[in-house]
Amino acid sequence: MHDASFTFLKSLLQTPSPSGYERQIQDVVRTWAKPLAHDVRTDRHGNVIAVLNPQGKPRIMLAGHCDQIALMVQHIDDAGFLYVQPMGGWDMQILLGQNLMVWTKDGGVPAVVARKAPHVLTSEEKNKVPQFHDVWIDIGAKDKKDAEALVTPGDTVTVDLTCRELRNGLFTSPGLDDKVGVWTVMETLRLLHNTSLEAAVFCVSTVQEEIGLRGATTSAYGIHPTVGIAVDVTHATDTPGNEKKQLGEVKLAAGPVLSRGPNINPHVFERLSATAKAHEIPIQPRGVPRATGTDANAMQLARDGVATGLVGIPNRYMHSPVEIVCLDDLDRAARLLAEFCVSVTAEMNWTP
Repeated sequence: MHDASFTFLKSLLQTPSPSGYERQIQDVVRTWAKPLAHDVRTDRHGNVIAVLNPQGKPRIMLAGHCDQIALMVQHIDDAGFLYVQPMGGWDMQILLGQNLMVWTKDGGVPAVVARKAPHVLTSEEKNKVPQFHDVWIDIGAKDKKDAEALVTPGDTVTVDLTCRELRNGLFTSPGLDDKVGVWTVMETLRLLHNTSLEAAVFCVSTVQEEIGLRGATTSAYGIHPTVGIAVDVTHATDTPGNEKKQLGEVKLAAGPVLSRGPNINPHVFERLSATAKAHEIPIQPRGVPRATGTDANAMQLARDGVATGLVGIPNRYMHSPVEIVCLDDLDRAARLLAEFCVSVTAEMNWTP
């Protein structure tokens, strides 16, 4: 991976971005995009849009969402413990016992999430998955007044934002869903910088995907693209316990995943596939028989309809603090999107 691009990836992963609180990570994106794009703007929703060849045709929108699952402080009790509710889809059994950071107006406050020690749990409690009102966050406060001097209801909480390199080019971090999508879209911007294009290319870091594909809905309406491609993580099934008969066979280090199905325009899929073959980029096709639950779904339904594609980054242990991807898959996905954009001409017909 390009050195500056790897630094950019780590900056994204180490920056908090709870849904609706994406300003800090969008500053990282804007700094990256400004020297590479003809125009960089931010809409009223908070989506960052970097544009190449703005007068070109057709208009291609590439989207990756920058928000991550998080928690929100709801209550501070008299002893100074915090109670939270989820922002996005959490597995409580994975959350328990994690190191956290509470993000306040003055910065991060270290914390942990816990419940009673196993020694003092009743048999019923041991056999029950706790609910959010059964656990608490401990910041080491003396009492409610001490906690309230730092934390306010509505402040957000993430797991500790630590990323690490593993063996064989693998990389682990919370928030890979979908900061690797943002990275791929913005790396595509770098690859296309100073490249001749017939199409206009809009590289978008979208917001609030985890709570309803909201940023893709508003940004696609404003851009009004002909073609839209979302980049998001997809479940890798190369670990024990996954049912390939339901999810298909998806491996890390085997290339990006190209989805097919009713959410996907067949011409977009075919051109992505042909581009991959022409440039010897390995891909993994996957069937999705319904709406994908990604920004591709929102883009497809924007205005009078968008010819939509979905590029997936294989990801182990999604929505956990230990998500894993392969860095080569990210590079291949960005190269595929760049070559796709170069190949698109105004005369192409995207009508199924």
